[in-house]
Parts: sequence; C-alpha cells; structure tokens
Amino acid sequence: MKHTANYIVGDIQGCHDELLLLLKQVNFNYRTDKLWISGDLVARGPKSLETLRFAYQHQDCVQIVLGNHDLHLLAVSLGIKKVKDKDRTAPIFSAPDRAELLEWLRRQPLLAEHPEFVMSHAGIPPSWSLDTARIEARNVENILQSDQFSWLMENMYQNQPDQWDPKRQGLERTIYAINGFTRMRFVFPDGRLDMACKLPPSEIDDQSLMPWFQWPHRVPIDKNVIFGHWAALQGYQGNGLYGLDTGCVWGGHLTLLHWESQRIYTQQALAASA
Repeated sequence: MKHTANYIVGDIQGCHDELLLLLKQVNFNYRTDKLWISGDLVARGPKSLETLRFAYQHQDCVQIVLGNHDLHLLAVSLGIKKVKDKDRTAPIFSAPDRAELLEWLRRQPLLAEHPEFVMSHAGIPPSWSLDTARIEARNVENILQSDQFSWLMENMYQNQPDQWDPKRQGLERTIYAINGFTRMRFVFPDGRLDMACKLPPSEIDDQSLMPWFQWPHRVPIDKNVIFGHWAALQGYQGNGLYGLDTGCVWGGHLTLLHWESQRIYTQQALAASA
C-alpha cells in the first residue's frame, strides 16, 4: 500500500501521551498515513507498556527499528538482565499480553527503508556502504529471530570490537553491527566507535572524537539517513542526515518530521520523566 504521508518520530522512550498529542497535532490518519519510529520505544518514560502496545496494535501503519533500550528489554525478558527501577519497564512483564508483545518486538528490524531514506536507531557506521548496512542488519535480525536469540542476548553487552573489519566473522562481527546500529555516537579519527561519550559535539574540545556522520572518510550513502539515540544533539539536520531524538524523556520534546513537506512538529514533555 502506498501511504499518503510519512511521519518520522524520534525516541519515544515511554512518552506515550506526548506521542498521541503529536499525532493529534498533525491529524494522523491510521488508514492512509505511515509512522516511522527511530527506535527506543521503551525505558525511562512513564508508559513503556502503552507505547509498545501502540506500535504493536498499529503495526499496519507503524514501522519501527530496534534501539538499544528495546534490545535491553528483550535481554531482561529472558532473565539475562534484571529490571532497573529507572527504566520503568516492569509493567510490561506483568502484562497479560507480554509474550505477544515481546515476540513481535524481537522480529523488528535494525534498518528500515523508504524509497528516499533509511532509518536506524543510532545511524550507519561511517565505514559502511548502504549495501553493507543492509547485509549486516539482516544478519543480526536473522539471529534475533532464530534459536540463537538467547545466546546473542547473553553476549551482546560488549564494546569490542570497535573497528570494522569485513573479514571478521561470528559474534565479533555481530557485536560491531549491534553497537553501530544502536549505540554509536562519536568515532575516533581512525574510525573506531566510541562507546562512552554522550556529550553534545560542541563540548568536545579536542580532535580525539567526532560525530560519526562527520568522519572525513565516511562512505557516501545514496539515501537520506534518519536516526535517533543522541538526545544531546537536540535534533540535527544537514547533508541528508536527520537526527530526531530531542530528549522528550529528559524534559525536552518529542519531534515528528513530516517527510513530504519536510515540516517539523514538536510536543513538549508533559513532565520530566527520567
């Protein structure tokens, strides 16, 4: 089905009420429009269960990608990690529809495509072409949807390897892809991923780190790239890149991009949640 309008929203993180207000603001039509969500449906905000249910119930017109908090939720569901109070996701695990919701979640992609843009939670590692990104996303998705799911969840909490090597195989290759798609912000001058710094780029006062999308050797991508994840950017637009996480869960606002008109809509946080 060809959708009349495409709307793209940044990290929701349980800010369900703000999402509904934003969709009301643009008169979102659930029959003819499409909503793209750049990952991190859950965690830190007050209504992760409601947000997850919303995406599931409207899956005919909603396209999500998995974010780091979504993957962590899946690890918690397997007992690999414990529910953190600050994540405020406990209601999901006592919900009668939890199994259905979590099974749906683990079958969602890391990379989603529109004819004019691609979307992943943190972006596309700058040493990858779009074809490489497609291949690596499918590789991880296949594991998530297989009987190796638990094995991957147990082993994904690693910061190494931080450098792309196309010859690398197995778990190391998978870890790099997960970190690139869901955790990346800065890279070092040699292209290695930095997994620690969450600051805005303006507060980096030396040349040791740069935003992944400003790496001088970045492989060109022939589509626009949509991402979330980096609240400290407070939104970013330029050179075919759209960063849509504006920290609603931290008391900022939720940002929605109407793709066809390039118009930005915002909804202020109803209360600082995290």
